[in-house]
Amino acid sequence: MADACAMQQQPEQASLALADGLHDVPADRIAAVVTSLEMKSRPALRPEMPGPWHLRRLNRPEPEAYRALYSKIGDEWIWFSRLLMSDAELTAILWHPRIEIYGLDVAGKLEGLLELDYRIEGEAELAFFGVTAPLIGSGAARWLMNRALEQVWQRPISRFWVHTCTLDHPNALAFYMRSGFVPFRRQIEIAPDPRLQGVSLASRARTPVLVTPSSGGKHGL
Repeated sequence: MADACAMQQQPEQASLALADGLHDVPADRIAAVVTSLEMKSRPALRPEMPGPWHLRRLNRPEPEAYRALYSKIGDEWIWFSRLLMSDAELTAILWHPRIEIYGLDVAGKLEGLLELDYRIEGEAELAFFGVTAPLIGSGAARWLMNRALEQVWQRPISRFWVHTCTLDHPNALAFYMRSGFVPFRRQIEIAPDPRLQGVSLASRARTPVLVTPSSGGKHGL
């Protein structure tokens, strides 16, 4: 499971900005359908499968260590926003007093990421969430989500929300819904393809990089 989208949430528009039908996306861009979900009260926790994991708080992580974990989990799903930030930009987020970052510890190795954003008063955002590929389907993601729900609903919040997109794991949206989130918005995101900058290259088999006539059929990736 992952939250692959790097979009900035925008206010809802009063009317449809795109006409019905197909719309070409430039070869140097990627496009995704983004679904935002929310819950406004604490749900019942789903039954957990036992496993050799526990939650480790990552206090003021160094950018290099954070990026390594972020890439380990998200490279296949085109997680890229944090990889394109400078150390100063990233540190300002990671060390913010209203950001909490946790790792899923499996036998001393970090195999999952949970990032909670409390910067908006009365709300929590599930900013990044995921486990490494070998743990998908093992129950680790459900266990990690239960820990997230326990953490956020200990606080005086009235809304917990997340967004996911079609670049994400195909089961991500259903997973969030089973966890108690309710969809409330659908958007289209178009962004520069980060693979052209050497980022998220593991995703190419799943989401191909398009070639252009000027490239001679190759992107050099």
